[in-house]
Amino acid sequence: MTERNFLFVSLDGLIGDIAWRVQNAGNNIKYAITEDEFSQDVADGIVPKADDWEADLGWADIVIFDDGFGLGTHAERLREEGIPVVGGTELTDRLEEARGFGHDTMADLGLNVIDSVIFDDIDDGIEYVRDHPNPYVIKPCGEAQNFNQLLYVGQAEDGADVIQMLQRYRDAWNQTVEEFQLQRCKEGIEISVCAFFDGQEFVTPINYTFEHKRLFPDDLGPMTGEMGTSMFWDGPNRLFHETIAPFEALLREEGYVGAFDINCIVNESGIFPLEVTPRFGYPQILIQEAAMETPIDEFLYGLATDTQPELDVHNGYQVGFRMCVPPFPADDVEWFEEHSRDLVVRFRGDGIPDGIHLEDIKHTDGEYRVAGETGEVLVVTGKGRTMRLAQEQAYSRAEEVILPNKFYRSDIGDRWFEDIEQLVSWGYLRET
Repeated sequence: MTERNFLFVSLDGLIGDIAWRVQNAGNNIKYAITEDEFSQDVADGIVPKADDWEADLGWADIVIFDDGFGLGTHAERLREEGIPVVGGTELTDRLEEARGFGHDTMADLGLNVIDSVIFDDIDDGIEYVRDHPNPYVIKPCGEAQNFNQLLYVGQAEDGADVIQMLQRYRDAWNQTVEEFQLQRCKEGIEISVCAFFDGQEFVTPINYTFEHKRLFPDDLGPMTGEMGTSMFWDGPNRLFHETIAPFEALLREEGYVGAFDINCIVNESGIFPLEVTPRFGYPQILIQEAAMETPIDEFLYGLATDTQPELDVHNGYQVGFRMCVPPFPADDVEWFEEHSRDLVVRFRGDGIPDGIHLEDIKHTDGEYRVAGETGEVLVVTGKGRTMRLAQEQAYSRAEEVILPNKFYRSDIGDRWFEDIEQLVSWGYLRET
């Protein structure tokens, strides 16, 4: 094993767990959190922190950017300077941030996109739904999409609930939601297709992910971004070829390096891509890492240096879920400060158990404590030859965590058994 210097750069403190695991593999780490003032203590005492990441470029053997939203511009610049980088470009950032641009790019590449309209005025959106009554999904664009509670999936056939939510956004979030997308609802199975791109081509195997975005079991409650995920790895199939594969030439031209994901709705009639995520997903990357038999440090360095890295993964299924504390998913810093900040996180036995991954947590005064301000504290993972065994391992590991007021979804993976039967019957999972 070669010891290397890894510089991790994050807007909001998302990739601390991966930095910690790269450090545990025998590498030197520096971790910079550049934007969110409330996340500055995330990973304190766990990995070394950097105040000025650009001053450390001469030290770094590789730089890893954990998000888009402007970081792609930095990644593109450093890549042109000959520095090995995992990260996007200005254009790939736009694919996610500017939903209209992402939608149009998918359409130009021949993907079967769902009808949608972009608005920069909420009243115009309300008027559109009144004139074209249908159930719609409301998707904020730009930085507003980080507020997960603003994503809304309409249920009423006449769009009345969508109109009500838009009126609420106009009254409470008008300064935040500068642009948003209304997308026609489509019935079917929601699945994400994700692969790592090494600057030249997609690395196999491909990761197929079933996200659980609502707060409560049985998909009830508000949107959270993601409460948990079930997944498996396989070769290229129809899902791959009709979602991310058409982007290969564009990503090669851009020199993109990193995870590339498209979320889609699948039914008997076809595959309907929804949105592009040209970056690591969270907690997706933590669950993916738990299944990697190739060491994560070697894999990331191979991606960034265009050495056609091999990716060996667990031959089976994975489950992962977030373990949170209140006020998550609400964005209430004052409540968090009074009730959840600095809560001690304890583990039965010595050290952090296998399958426990770190999100907003720090180590101080000999204790692991809740950090940041989101309430997303840990991710618990499990794997097995069957989805049922993966579930059993993950939920048994959750019992090893002692954390006041913790909560998590108890049904991650349950939906798999029905979804996989449908996907097989529709012929989407046959390798091509």
